[in-house]
Amino acid sequence: MSERGAISYQDRTGALARAAFVRSGRGAPVLLVHGVGMQASVWADQIEELSKRHDVVAVDMLGHGGSSLPPADARLSDYADALLALIDGLGLRNVHLVGHSMGALVSLEFALSHPSRLASVTAMNATFCRTSAQREAIAQRLAALEDASASTAWAATITRWFGDPVPASWSHAAATVHALLDAVDPVGYARTYRLFATSDAAHRDRLAGLSVPALFITGEGDPNSTPEMSLAMARLAPGSRAEIVPGERHMMSLTAPSEISRRLLAFFAQAEAAPFDKGDFRKALGSFLTGVTVVATLQEDGEPRGFTANSFTSVSLDPPLVLVCIAKTASSCPVFSKAGHFSVNILAESQADISNLFATRSADKFARTAWRKGPAGSPILNDVAAWFDCRQHELIEAGDHVILIGEVMGFDHAPANPLGYCRGTHVAFGLSLDSFSAKGGRMRVGAILEHEHAILFVAGEGGRLDLPEGASLGAGGDPASLSGRMNHLGIKADLGFLFAVFEDREPPSATSIYYRGRLLQVPEPSGAVHLVPFDEIPWERLRDEAIRSMLRRYVRERSEDSFGVYIGDTESGTVQPLAKSPTKPLAQPV
Repeated sequence: MSERGAISYQDRTGALARAAFVRSGRGAPVLLVHGVGMQASVWADQIEELSKRHDVVAVDMLGHGGSSLPPADARLSDYADALLALIDGLGLRNVHLVGHSMGALVSLEFALSHPSRLASVTAMNATFCRTSAQREAIAQRLAALEDASASTAWAATITRWFGDPVPASWSHAAATVHALLDAVDPVGYARTYRLFATSDAAHRDRLAGLSVPALFITGEGDPNSTPEMSLAMARLAPGSRAEIVPGERHMMSLTAPSEISRRLLAFFAQAEAAPFDKGDFRKALGSFLTGVTVVATLQEDGEPRGFTANSFTSVSLDPPLVLVCIAKTASSCPVFSKAGHFSVNILAESQADISNLFATRSADKFARTAWRKGPAGSPILNDVAAWFDCRQHELIEAGDHVILIGEVMGFDHAPANPLGYCRGTHVAFGLSLDSFSAKGGRMRVGAILEHEHAILFVAGEGGRLDLPEGASLGAGGDPASLSGRMNHLGIKADLGFLFAVFEDREPPSATSIYYRGRLLQVPEPSGAVHLVPFDEIPWERLRDEAIRSMLRRYVRERSEDSFGVYIGDTESGTVQPLAKSPTKPLAQPV
């Protein structure tokens, strides 16, 4: 049994406004928002089916049915405000919001403004960035609507929505729509249609910020809310998807009610599953230690374009293929998608500043960086660890990114150590003193310094033994840095490969980075430094279990001459092995 009611609220002009609704069923809430000229009753089939599992509320849009008129200068936010008043008035939480046509624009406006109120949003038969021909056609309809002497004729509307002639199987749906159009308030219709006609690009620059699960669905044969529009919106909105219903047009909720209800229920179930924490997912991915590259090409006007990326990998040896991934929301995505060639520059450990530069929107990146053209014509940065100049081989869309596959036309490499990246921080494998600068968050940079199977410790508080540490790698003149601390203690050492990267689990959290190295000069015995043989390390005097565990691994791997890099936190992680240094030339493949 459906319940009819209305919620009163104050609109942005201070006037008393009213949002009328129909409600049925029990369960997770669903809010249905119709299009221009319709009423809540247009959702009758969906209300009947969805209410078997859900608390379904269908609202009369402002200017329609039992709801009040929108302000004369109507905005999408006015219609979204009516939804907010209704949701708050009914005490709804985690709503599945479904909008059709104009209702889809209103629903997206609400989802972008009030994401915490929603479990999902569905934009059904939504318009988006009309073509010039579509804009001209709707401008003509708008002009006719605003001509006070013109009488309203719905025949053209029925043709656009159902086709000409209307298929016999859709005749009842067309008659239902015609009756609703005949009953519409002309002032409410005019104000709403005017907004609908001019708001197709309202969310173009905001969809990338949509933070709730989204479904963009339309009919295969809808000439005004085309499949291309739904696909374009889904490409922009993170984690969303598009569905095209075969054989359907604009009023598919009436012409294919069972199919639409089935698709909605499936989407709701997916959205109600355990929430996917994108931030935590990104953090988990950040545990994978990668290199850092600058991907570059030339624009059509010959100007260089580039960005920092660590999503780079080899694909094939024959033919030689590599790939990089570019976010669809990146401003450079259209440039690289059209480019016939591009380069991948693997940065050396001394080039963290270049990594930071190309991660910005600075317009003069290449003016501040030395470069030259490679064999395929792409920019090659100077002093990189390696470079690959490629012609575009294939472009593949994958979720919110595109995969750019290139065939290598030329490459080179140098003996420089590569720059690394892990947990949002640049790290180096073989380190020069100016190659690392800690940025953001608390950092602890330390060294395991060895001499003839003995480790150098420095005196800590209360008789504790610590490793040499600082707030950054820094330089000898910075007393807070590792280099400054070693300089103060008279420690002369050569830092080598990265040994461990981990995070403290307990606040205040810090990222710890430790390198292994060798003493160049044995320090004079003193109370400040202690050179302790492996088998005499007083484990109980070390700071915590994380340091004890790390040093036990160091002793073990040193004895086996098989080092790895630990990535994790103070309690758990993984060791990624490093190859041993060869003692004789490597055999060449035959």
